[in-house]
Amino acid sequence: MKNPKVSVVQATPVLFDLEKSIRKVEYWTDQASKENPDLVLFPEAFLPGYPRGLTFGAKVGDRSSSGRETWLRFWENSISVPGSYVSDLAKIAKKHNTWLAVGVVERGNSGSLFCSVLYFNNEGALVGKHRKLKPTAAERIIWGEGDGTDLEVYKSDFGKIGGLICWENYMPLPRTYLYEHGVQIYVAPTADQRENWQHTLKHIALEGRCFILGCNQYVEKNDYPELPGENISEFDEIMCRGGSVIVDPLGNTIAGPLWDSEGILTAELDMSLIAKSKLDFDSVGHYARNDVFKLTKLK
Repeated sequence: MKNPKVSVVQATPVLFDLEKSIRKVEYWTDQASKENPDLVLFPEAFLPGYPRGLTFGAKVGDRSSSGRETWLRFWENSISVPGSYVSDLAKIAKKHNTWLAVGVVERGNSGSLFCSVLYFNNEGALVGKHRKLKPTAAERIIWGEGDGTDLEVYKSDFGKIGGLICWENYMPLPRTYLYEHGVQIYVAPTADQRENWQHTLKHIALEGRCFILGCNQYVEKNDYPELPGENISEFDEIMCRGGSVIVDPLGNTIAGPLWDSEGILTAELDMSLIAKSKLDFDSVGHYARNDVFKLTKLK
């Protein structure tokens, strides 16, 4: 197996504008392609942007009409799968001969929204989609829960790819499921800009003996459009610092973290480290106790 190159894109979407944000994906994939990556990763909800700080006019026992207007704009700029915008992403992957993983806000058949990741191979085929299992805190107002049937690890000619979205990564059982299915390149698109998130990613790399790609947006207050009922003028000047990073199976940071700007992290992954790291630890192998514990996936 060859040692692949991977690129993590920390960029600013055009918030609440799906079409222009698709162009951002095209632009940044083109920039990343100068390093000939085998995989390019974009952040959580990059299409059409993570709505940090927004209330959508929702509080216990009440929803406002202005909040519904903001929700409508968010909903109208979400992505349907399949659909024309999915085809656009597929063309980007094929054009640049790279696997592409993109965080999107997905519109379900009934009209509910989901926080999802779409996976495209280098031939431009949509090979998978994962919906976030548990939206965090106020995210539950705007996003439904995934049902877990789409939790997969995808085979490529350079390794096995899979991952979880943001605070799903604090759920031990989904992580273990990915480990059991041999994930080698673990993608973790997120909206978490805390320093502590770096410790989480290092832990997953060490626990899963896999490479982990953390990917976040960089967003400033002036990137927000005017939205009904939202006090954007009171937001912090920098709404999301980023913190994208690439970590190897021994917990070493090999690229990043990137703070306070847009940019691309690219690294070549020494795949032999995965086997070397399992000399002393394999959470689903010689360090497991399957006679005591067993994970059963219900769906």
